[in-house]
Amino acid sequence: MRAPTTGDEWLGLTESPLPIGVAYDWAVRPDCGAVVLFSGTTRDHADGRDGVTSLTYEAYEEQVTEKFTEIVAELRRRWPTAGRVVLLHRVGTLALGESSVVVVVSAPHRPEAFEAARFGIDALKASAPIWKHETWSGGSDWATRANPPIPPTSVAAAER
Repeated sequence: MRAPTTGDEWLGLTESPLPIGVAYDWAVRPDCGAVVLFSGTTRDHADGRDGVTSLTYEAYEEQVTEKFTEIVAELRRRWPTAGRVVLLHRVGTLALGESSVVVVVSAPHRPEAFEAARFGIDALKASAPIWKHETWSGGSDWATRANPPIPPTSVAAAER
């Protein structure tokens, strides 16, 4: 997965490890004094499930790209000074500690960068058709707390 050579958005799904450092470096712009990076990693437990050993992500790829584009449009509507935006998600089976999702936002100042990045991950989790299957010491099943996707415009901003 390579960074775009034009534009200010990098959106994608991949089966490969996420290029976290490259995504951060790509988001840096001379007019932006803040870059916030969020990386979601696989952990060894979930609600009522100790001993998680791996996660497998599946996605409806055609709709994910559309939803990622909608998320960025809403992010830019709410934070018009946002510079570069990265939304990347892995699919396939991930071991513990691997990064499954990366959101990076650059902006002229830290409040906008933090708020926009928080919205980016919250909207991705609420809007993108990506499903998580957990494997743990007692079995395997789809993740709990799954909800139907909602439009990015319906995702609330984090409280200040």
